[in-house]
Amino acid sequence: MDYQTITQRLGLQIRDKRVNRGLTQAQLAHLAGLTRQKVVAVEKGSGTVSVTAYARALGALDCELRVIPAVMPTLDDVKDLFE
Repeated sequence: MDYQTITQRLGLQIRDKRVNRGLTQAQLAHLAGLTRQKVVAVEKGSGTVSVTAYARALGALDCELRVIPAVMPTLDDVKDLFE
């Protein structure tokens, strides 16, 4: 899996957690010690954002990062694409 997919997925997960907690980007930025523009970049999954910025956003949301194997679709998952 390429790094862009990983950072985009992480950004989307951070955004989902923020929204679920009822926080604005500005509020998350304040809690994480980041600028709102940096939070926007984190949520977009920008590859130019440091891992520290991702960690600060996660920490402000009381979340942690876990490393798990990427799941590849099975043949049953994609069979409809070939019908």
